[in-house]
Amino acid sequence: MPSPRRRPALLLVLVLALLALSGCARVQAALAVQPDDTVRGQIVVATPETGPEDPGPVLTLPPDLAASVDVSEYRQEGYAGSLVRFSDLTFEQVSELITAAGPPGEKVRLELRRAGNRVVVNGSVDLTTVDVDRSDFQLKIAFPGQVLDANGDADSGEVSWVFEAGEVGDIEAVVAFDDPDAPSPFNWSLGLFLVVALAAAAVVLAAHRTRNPPVRQG
Repeated sequence: MPSPRRRPALLLVLVLALLALSGCARVQAALAVQPDDTVRGQIVVATPETGPEDPGPVLTLPPDLAASVDVSEYRQEGYAGSLVRFSDLTFEQVSELITAAGPPGEKVRLELRRAGNRVVVNGSVDLTTVDVDRSDFQLKIAFPGQVLDANGDADSGEVSWVFEAGEVGDIEAVVAFDDPDAPSPFNWSLGLFLVVALAAAAVVLAAHRTRNPPVRQG
């Protein structure tokens, strides 16, 4: 059974599944992938408030994530909704949050997968049915490594995307950072040194044992 950290996950847009909401919306995700392949960050999910008592979108969390995820009220610039904060979640746990946020539908496709010492991100966000007025959809991801390629704005290990209402936005990135489950270069080098040293010692010992004895003078 593959490790949860290895499973392809709709990691980086946690609640962009809510794009199926009609009308205007604000979805801002700021996430950070950690060196151990866990994720931390915060996500805003909000809609234009209709009055002082309007709660906006309300999220319900799975019970097993309650200790790791905090949901608080969000109310800024005429938007009302939820602010989700989390830390040290596995890819699988983030997938649970996506399910809790609502049915993903077919408007959002995003996958994060590890390929050796690379992490590949690809997907798309379909906003063709979202109103242009007062729509704000952003995704920002920080990685503990070098961004090799991305179709978003890349700067010092961080990639950001701004999605336009009425359009389909693609998400692509390739990032290089070490696999946390791979042996460290130091341990590998030390092991190789020990193997070579033992092999050399065995050769010397064998040569010593098979060496012709000296000829004695009569």
